[in-house]
Amino acid sequence: MSDALKASTIDAVVLCGGLGTRLQSVLKDTPKPMADFDNRPFLDLLIEYVGRFGFQRFILCSGHKGNIIRDYFEKKNDGRTYIISQETSPLGTAGAIKYAEDQIKSDVFLGMNGDSFCDIDLTTFIDFHYSKQALASIALVPLEDASDYGGVSLGAEDEIIHFDEKSDTPSSGWVNAGIYLFNKQLLESIPAGKVISLEKELFPSIIGKGLYGFATQNQLLDIGTPERLERARQLLIELN
Repeated sequence: MSDALKASTIDAVVLCGGLGTRLQSVLKDTPKPMADFDNRPFLDLLIEYVGRFGFQRFILCSGHKGNIIRDYFEKKNDGRTYIISQETSPLGTAGAIKYAEDQIKSDVFLGMNGDSFCDIDLTTFIDFHYSKQALASIALVPLEDASDYGGVSLGAEDEIIHFDEKSDTPSSGWVNAGIYLFNKQLLESIPAGKVISLEKELFPSIIGKGLYGFATQNQLLDIGTPERLERARQLLIELN
């Protein structure tokens, strides 16, 4: 099976329902993933990048002002399939994926944060996940100051053995890049209708049960603050 064909059989689930409270001063009524990047939404650029690897079916987990996301992607005609899974109330990152469970058709699926970008090789990431026979794989990147993200500790054979909380003390280390591969069976362990976090609740609960870290040297960009948004705009517009 070719790399593009392999990716085309894997659903991509994008988490884009955050409130974006730290960006309200610059985005006003625009949901964070729809922040403007040279007349294109950030989410559109993110999906375009993922699509280059062959992914065809995108499930967008929206919430806050999700109608704006729906209106934009329902009008797109680029040969890809877009399904909007819109929560009526915030369910957290794991809860949002559980809410979209019936829409996810592939046995393994890609998960992504809709407010960050990291140009990892998704083909290599897929191969890594299958080679480890992982239940879940998390893409990791190194940061000189991981304090605002929380660190990730790796053990033998790339297994994740610990998550460090965010800290006021600067420290370097591996951080979660917001890109995941999940076996769909993992969703069975998430209760429906509950507010649950991937990072704080689900991932720590499956340490030692098939949770692996895909360590890369790629750069992580997120748009969570006005300063980071502006930096991401400069770098991503140049990239595209």
